[in-house]
Amino acid sequence: MMQKQAIFPANRHALYEAHGYSAAIKSDDLLFVSGQVGSREDGTPEPNFKRQVELAFANLKAVLAGAGCTLDDVIDVTSFHTDPENQFGQIMEVKSQEFSTQPYPNWTAVGVNWLAGFDFEIKVVARIPAVH
Repeated sequence: MMQKQAIFPANRHALYEAHGYSAAIKSDDLLFVSGQVGSREDGTPEPNFKRQVELAFANLKAVLAGAGCTLDDVIDVTSFHTDPENQFGQIMEVKSQEFSTQPYPNWTAVGVNWLAGFDFEIKVVARIPAVH
């Protein structure tokens, strides 16, 4: 029987309970991370778009750390964008800083028309490193 375990970042926010979801689910040696957004500490969207993307990555890294992972363990990325044509340059700036070495993870970008007040969301699948 497959075992699954909920993973949360150290600074767990109320959105997980309010909306009934886990930050990530660990299943065997894989970690499935829910979409992370660029929220400020009070849960509201960061109005500056580039900063919102940076915060989404910071939130992602916090969730990964909760399972003993880093961005180096990410194998698949899906990102959601409310205005991809105009946002892509800023996203790529942040992406190239965060994923700076090859091999890069798979990446699928999807244009959407609603992200609950946010303009960028990122979800990933990571392989949990073996503990020796």
